[in-house]
Amino acid sequence: MIKRTFIILFLLIPVILTAQKAKPKNDSNYDERLLHFGFSMGVNTMDFNVKMKSGSEILAEVVSLKPGINIQIVTDYRPTTYLDFRFLPGVSFGQRNINFYNKEGSLVYDTQIESSFLEFPLTLKTKGMRLNNSRPYIIGGLNFRFDLAGKKEFDNSGGEGSYLRLNKADLYYEAGAGIDFYLPYFKLTIEVKMSNGLRDMLDYNPDFPPYFNEIESLRSQLWVLSFHFE
Repeated sequence: MIKRTFIILFLLIPVILTAQKAKPKNDSNYDERLLHFGFSMGVNTMDFNVKMKSGSEILAEVVSLKPGINIQIVTDYRPTTYLDFRFLPGVSFGQRNINFYNKEGSLVYDTQIESSFLEFPLTLKTKGMRLNNSRPYIIGGLNFRFDLAGKKEFDNSGGEGSYLRLNKADLYYEAGAGIDFYLPYFKLTIEVKMSNGLRDMLDYNPDFPPYFNEIESLRSQLWVLSFHFE
């Protein structure tokens, strides 16, 4: 449901822009500065792309997506009129719940994974023409994330509190779109992006229960709705 909301917002961006009527422009030098700064706050949903081994009789899937938070510092460098390089170091917090089912569809295990990321995204922002007091754009780039909660020792007691053991570092590719809104004293940006991890995050261990070792790869995915203030 949360992921669907992000997709709907992404699709509504051109509709919002075309519905605007002509109005006085808020004059500012946001787009004239070679370098400017700001801060960002947002919400996220964290997910996994789970691939099971061929012939596995166990199915694993992420359920109960819950919103997390993002806090970042914005550094924007504008080499040309319609192109910005952006560096947004910050932190993000969230969790994922994974259920394991047998071939009959019965739940055999469930676990909760919490993540506390240090993140260092470097993105390229390609801007469109300014329409009154707004400007659409698209972004793409890479984001290095380091999970402070990753690679904990595995609890093999089999009771409550057992969890997967994850690697800490991962590199993500990111893509998204947004709208800059030019206000009298600052610029507000609303942005939606998808972030896909490139690395298999599962730290395999022979002490895992059998159903954990049925996973061929576990790659991280995030959907982020951000509000930038510049």
